[in-house]
Amino acid sequence: MEDLIFSLNATIPLFLTMVLGLLFRKMKLFNDSFLDGMNSFVFKVALPAALFNDLAGEDFFKVWDIKFVLFCFVVTLICISVSIVLAKCMKLGDETGEFAQASYRSSAGIMGIAFMENIYGNAGMAPLMIAAAVPLYNVMAVVILSIFKPNGGRLSKDTLIKTLKGIVTNPIILGIIIGMLWSILKLPRPGIMMKTVKYLANVSTPLGLMAVGASFEIGSVMGRLKPALIASGCKLVIWCAVFIPAAVMLGFTHEKLLAILVMLGSPTTVSCFIMAKNMGHKGTLTTNAVMITTLLSAFTLTGWVYLLRVMGLV
Repeated sequence: MEDLIFSLNATIPLFLTMVLGLLFRKMKLFNDSFLDGMNSFVFKVALPAALFNDLAGEDFFKVWDIKFVLFCFVVTLICISVSIVLAKCMKLGDETGEFAQASYRSSAGIMGIAFMENIYGNAGMAPLMIAAAVPLYNVMAVVILSIFKPNGGRLSKDTLIKTLKGIVTNPIILGIIIGMLWSILKLPRPGIMMKTVKYLANVSTPLGLMAVGASFEIGSVMGRLKPALIASGCKLVIWCAVFIPAAVMLGFTHEKLLAILVMLGSPTTVSCFIMAKNMGHKGTLTTNAVMITTLLSAFTLTGWVYLLRVMGLV
């Protein structure tokens, strides 16, 4: 019972906060322009501040773990490759790109950091996981959606350059890099500055979760449910079942293992739909996968945390 309560405390508050965002939207407290501004603030300011705050005060050489970073990178690459092969075996045609992206691309930023902070009080190993996986997420999403674009497609040089530029200037990646450099150089952390940064960091989780919840449109889940369910099964169950035992065998436990769980088993990120639509895809399968994974992850993540807790791994 103690392990179950720990697991519920780790996951359910996150999803209740998302439900609050949905309720506030229904109550007209949130509107589209407000949500756009809130999403932008969380992505460009609050989340980078949270990551910087967690990294700047750490001993970089003590925190850095090349084996962990390489594991996250290689596993992400394997998940992407298998997703593409699975989509081709299912003969999804124009939806191959959507299926592949929805099957591997996690909400590592908002959900990942919120998950780690809810358990440990800080982002833990999430920044290293994000540094290893998120750039690869973004580059491969562009490659996949370009190659498998409806009516034929190709990966243009301009699109790839734009993507790489977007990664280099990504506020979350910049927050991680600046935090690491601050730690390596052992720069001073004046109390006034760090308290201000902490205030910004503290709002990243609740605002980000409410923004995600408020963006839901339950009625939009229609059509293409079968491939969306399969993609959701990969996202929430299959990758975790395959690679978490491998992580344990390699000696990863506690914060590192939970960061890996977030990378593998957190819901499909909402930005998948935005990217798919902007690159000429219908987006129906992606929308369904985002909705399904977000709703079901409340149960699957709780189950994974409970299992790892019972085994004494977290």
